[in-house]
Amino acid sequence: MKLKWETKLGIVLISITIIIYGTKFLIIGDAGESNTLTYIFNALGFLPINVLLVTIILNQLLAVRSRRERLQKMNMVIGVFFSEIGSHLLKILSDADPDLDTIRGDLLIRDSWTDREFDTIIATLKGFRQTIQIGRINLIELHTMLAGHRDFLLRLLENPVLLEHATFTESLRAVFHLSEELESRGDLSALPDSDLAHLATDLRRVYDLLTPEWVEYMRYQKTHYPYLFSLAMRKNPFDDNASPIIQQEKGI
Repeated sequence: MKLKWETKLGIVLISITIIIYGTKFLIIGDAGESNTLTYIFNALGFLPINVLLVTIILNQLLAVRSRRERLQKMNMVIGVFFSEIGSHLLKILSDADPDLDTIRGDLLIRDSWTDREFDTIIATLKGFRQTIQIGRINLIELHTMLAGHRDFLLRLLENPVLLEHATFTESLRAVFHLSEELESRGDLSALPDSDLAHLATDLRRVYDLLTPEWVEYMRYQKTHYPYLFSLAMRKNPFDDNASPIIQQEKGI
């Protein structure tokens, strides 16, 4: 088993302490009197332990705090993406999915879900090939929407906070590539079938990458921001009956 550098350093420092106190015992024995030599050995013996406590333990605590802050900033950026364009884009793509009913029930996230249920659906999505019927998508309207958010997408791609989130960054690249593909074509209303098949592949790539990211985003909202999760759940892009308006339950 390969040890981490922290563990190796800890072993070395503790070994140094043992050697120092062992040397002290050999030189001055187990004398109870306090003198300068005893003080020096005690100070030297405690020094490696002090380094261990400060360098490793304190640094680890600071690293945990730093990771939490980066995670919070990263999920704030991801939340802005889904609020601005991501959820709407998923709505367009899911409406063009003829096989959505086979997985729709798994995407109707509820506030009673546990981590196990989120893990299950994410694992299912990673092994599931979603479909797109491009004839159901208004490419002109999609192009207009993506073009209107081009600067926004560029700023997200340049955001250093997202560098640690490889899967979401890959999703952003797929969305930006789709935007470029649509921008590169003049007339989107008269494309040959071969070109439509190519665009369908680009659309499916976005769909496949973005859906599990949306589920992870919903999990984070549920855990940390229940009030944001409530609205996101009511605006679920995979739910045909989704509405931000809270309806009164029957029988009340």
